[in-house]
Amino acid sequence: MEYLTFCFVFSCWMKFASSVYSTDAPQAPAHIPKEKLLVLTVATEETDGFLRFMQSAKYFNYTVKVLGMGEGWKGGDVGRSIGGGQKIRLLKEAMEALADQEDLVVLSVDSYDLIFAGGPEEILRKFQQANHKVVFAAEGLVWPDKKLADQYPSVRSGKRYLNSGGIIGYAPYINSIVSQWNLHDNDDDQLFYTKIYLDPLQRQTLNMTLDHKCQIFQNLNGAVDEVLLKFGTDRVRVRNTMYDSLPAVVHGNGNTKMYLNYLANYVPNAWSYEHGCSHCDDDVLDLTHCCGKFEVYHEKHIQNFWEENRNVFSSFKVVGPEENLSQGEARNMGMDLCRKDATCDYYFSIDSDVMLTNRQTLKLLIEQNRKIIGPLVTRHGKLWSNFWGALSLDGYYARSEDYVDIVQRKRVGVWNIPYMAHVYLVKGSALRNELKERNFFILEKLDPDMALCRNGVFMYITNRHDFGRLISTANYNISHYNNDLWQIFENPVDWKEKYIHQNYTRIFTENYLEEPCPDVYWFPVFSEKACDELVEEMEHYGSWSGGKHEDKRIAGGYETVPTDDIHMKQIGFDKEWLHFIREFISPVTLKVFSGYYTKGYAIMNFVVKYTPDRQAYLRPHHDSSTFTINIALNNKDRDFQGGGCRFHRYNCSIESPRKGWSFMHPGRLTHLHEGLPTTNGTRYIAVSFIDP
Repeated sequence: MEYLTFCFVFSCWMKFASSVYSTDAPQAPAHIPKEKLLVLTVATEETDGFLRFMQSAKYFNYTVKVLGMGEGWKGGDVGRSIGGGQKIRLLKEAMEALADQEDLVVLSVDSYDLIFAGGPEEILRKFQQANHKVVFAAEGLVWPDKKLADQYPSVRSGKRYLNSGGIIGYAPYINSIVSQWNLHDNDDDQLFYTKIYLDPLQRQTLNMTLDHKCQIFQNLNGAVDEVLLKFGTDRVRVRNTMYDSLPAVVHGNGNTKMYLNYLANYVPNAWSYEHGCSHCDDDVLDLTHCCGKFEVYHEKHIQNFWEENRNVFSSFKVVGPEENLSQGEARNMGMDLCRKDATCDYYFSIDSDVMLTNRQTLKLLIEQNRKIIGPLVTRHGKLWSNFWGALSLDGYYARSEDYVDIVQRKRVGVWNIPYMAHVYLVKGSALRNELKERNFFILEKLDPDMALCRNGVFMYITNRHDFGRLISTANYNISHYNNDLWQIFENPVDWKEKYIHQNYTRIFTENYLEEPCPDVYWFPVFSEKACDELVEEMEHYGSWSGGKHEDKRIAGGYETVPTDDIHMKQIGFDKEWLHFIREFISPVTLKVFSGYYTKGYAIMNFVVKYTPDRQAYLRPHHDSSTFTINIALNNKDRDFQGGGCRFHRYNCSIESPRKGWSFMHPGRLTHLHEGLPTTNGTRYIAVSFIDP
């Protein structure tokens, strides 16, 4: 990994004024004007971290000059071992031209993992208050040589050990330090500075100290529990609760880079309660049209989608289970198709457990102009989502402070996060550059999604819009003919959208129901899809009772008024059916039979099949129920002729049942009724005797 160093140069006018307390007191230096500031940055490439750093510098009006851009990084993998000497070499070269400028103040900081929380005036003021020529950042851990710990000067309070990610000092003194560098680019920069600082003579001659109480520099490694966000009226700060300080520079050193990403979602002005997301509309793309290639990896039934939408996409490919690929191999193959095609602008990955309800999802993601970005999707009524807000020390799930607010959209914006899965958009240019050299979905023992999230490229989740939801698939049973029918518990929203009639809610908002006979209510409840799939499920099961009196399925083994039917229990649908009754029938009962509160319980739940050659009608009878529902599952005149229901006491018949509509009528004494003959075709109805 390549690293960068920023050098901030300030012009300093050392003037003295009379003390207001004593004419003999030493005169205080004048404030260093920010106009004298020159920012020197050592950067070998423009990473996401570098761009974020520059954004925070721009907010505080720092002027930045880049050193070393395009130069290959030879400083080693400082994230995992020693290294970083290249930063000192480049700083040394830059300081040679500034060494004799006594009024300059140089601030040298890392940038890939660092942001500003305060401006140059604040930094200069705190530096002057430190009353030293050079101030290093401090931390509570020793790196890279723990044996040097005892050589550090003792401190009463504060961080004891030097961190080279932040240095501030007058130019001649900084030059005196870096001019001693005569090592290699891959030697350790922090060890170099440490040995100079631990030399008592040099520490005195160069007048060096550490920022023990994090007034200027906040290193997060070993100190995450000390810091919290402080929301102000103008911007967000990081507050060190141990020393009650507001550091101006926040450094995600060591394994705290993910935590810095979290802080940078707010600091200095990324998001606030007053203004919301400040940068969500920065650098967005203006999309007047959208086109491209669409590669799909799914089951063969996706072909139906292609047939309906083939004019929208330039190409389409289906890879099914016959390819015998692991999940990681399949995902890698998908990315490779985009990576190898220079005309592929974006790679969009979506898993089967994602239900996108926003038709503008792709457009909205592309507009945000991020290398990797996903839409927030959650499980209905749960905090389960497609992202993690934080990682634990062992690299797995931890809940961030803002996770719940983001999931519930109490905080709306575009969020830099450490982990995402299920659905995301990747720029094709990123696949051909930052993500070109690694087999991202197959890494050690990690699952494919976790492997992708170790790529080092910033990943974002957006909750600026309602995009859809996650379907629960952990308990998905594929042993049925129509498996989604069984998802009423696991995925209630999707079940309702698919299987409940589109006009069902109008029953309560517009009194959308009818009373064709006294106390017989008629209302929409099932969608066409629900009717069709329930009939298909019963026919797939196939064991119709034949309308015989002898029936081992019921208590006593004898049915007085038998029908040619299949019980819900026979297909393992009884629990789901009773839940349907309680969720969608009980509210209607309370509306039409005011004051009656149903238990929503039924023993007899079944689908009846009427045909002229098996059972065409049902003789007059009373139901063993407090009330009964009777749902038509297919269409009169198209699927069958005849049929209907006649209520004897009121001499009232209903001869034109509507598919998906249900009758609801009292059972037992008052509503003696019969099933009218089906003269042609096959008629199906779903029946429940509720509260027997």
